[in-house]
Amino acid sequence: MVERSKVRVLIAKPGLDGHDRGAKVIARALRDAGFEVIYTGIRQTPEQIVESAIQEDVDVLGISILSGAHMVLIPKILRLLEERGLKPGEDLLIIAGGIIPPDDAKKLEELGVGRVFGPGSPISEIIDFIDENVKRLKKFVVMS
Repeated sequence: MVERSKVRVLIAKPGLDGHDRGAKVIARALRDAGFEVIYTGIRQTPEQIVESAIQEDVDVLGISILSGAHMVLIPKILRLLEERGLKPGEDLLIIAGGIIPPDDAKKLEELGVGRVFGPGSPISEIIDFIDENVKRLKKFVVMS
């Protein structure tokens, strides 16, 4: 397992959604679990989120969205990351949460989101998912 204190997580709120209680709960829970966590605050553009992820050299990008614009904003974030040379699942792990219907969640996962967590997802499940998947990133793979 990768030492959690070495894993940098950015929690981002894209778009016009002003409700951030869930994002703050996740940020605090991940911090309490030992991860290094950065929270962007509300109303971030995809460009701002990608720039923050690059500047902060994060390993995990958590996108919290409740506005219904997830099928526009998350694919744009993924596209911008790839334009900057970052491959989801290889260079950084992308997770999402919020009000995202199951069919849309499946489409987002096909585009590169590692997992979509809906309302009521246990925090332990999110932590376990990060623990299990961050070790597959290029940065943490140990060459033998």
